[in-house]
Amino acid sequence: MELYQLRSFVTVAALGHVTRAAERLHVSQPAVSAQLKALEDELGVALFERTRGGVLLTTAGERLLALAESVLAAAQALQDEARALKSDVAGSLRVGTVVDAGLIRLGELLTAAVERYPRVKLELHHEVSGAALAKVREGTLDASFYFGELDDPQVAGLMLREMVYRVAAPADWRDRLEGADWTAVAAMPWVRTPPISTHSRLVESLFREHGVAPTRVVEADHESDIVSLVSSGVGLSLMREEVARELEAAGEVCLWEPARAATTLWFIYSARRANDPLVAALIDVVREIWQLASEPATVRSALAPAAAPHAA
Repeated sequence: MELYQLRSFVTVAALGHVTRAAERLHVSQPAVSAQLKALEDELGVALFERTRGGVLLTTAGERLLALAESVLAAAQALQDEARALKSDVAGSLRVGTVVDAGLIRLGELLTAAVERYPRVKLELHHEVSGAALAKVREGTLDASFYFGELDDPQVAGLMLREMVYRVAAPADWRDRLEGADWTAVAAMPWVRTPPISTHSRLVESLFREHGVAPTRVVEADHESDIVSLVSSGVGLSLMREEVARELEAAGEVCLWEPARAATTLWFIYSARRANDPLVAALIDVVREIWQLASEPATVRSALAPAAAPHAA
């Protein structure tokens, strides 16, 4: 049997669909089907049951899946160790970014990475926070910045800093906000982010305790767009406190003081790739830029206790 056959087996099992697995693996659907057929013939058992909506693991498939994953993990470890024996780290990494470049110290990271590892190419992808987590989990990103809850056993992370968000509104809404309660503020027009984003979950958690949910007028997925829309009078939104305070001082927004939400900024990567020389090299650079201790990455929930609303 071949590793690519096992990789197809594991990917189809994870997605429950041959066509989606082929897209993930960047091969044709007939090729994946042929690989599965060849693997089933060699093993002498059926691995999947075909259904109208996709495929399901057979009893034999369920028992063999963990072994296939172990073989692939061992092969990855072998490759990682062989690459580590080479003194010169080289290759490409797909890295996700969130919020603005200054907050995540992106310029410092790129400068340090180029100086220390000139043969490592970083390919940057700006992502919504929730999408960044999903793409690191599924392997379409090698690493990413991310803010929010992190309790996925497949994803490890370096805790970088706390992020505080405040409810900001157009400057001329100050009188409307004066004395407004949670229900009244929730009923005002809101600029929201896609549901997959941590920003959206922060908004929901802020108001959930009070039994209300903010309305949605327009959706934006970039911090600069949110700032522009709020400043121009479209509606309220959550803004990072440092941004909101600066705009408040400039007379562009006003803040609703009773609300405050806190979360954590992380640098995340697949837990099984922690010893990959390329990923490890990037982790070392991030530790240096953020002045983090050289110790195992901490993975824990970063949202639940901090995002509860309370008086400012």
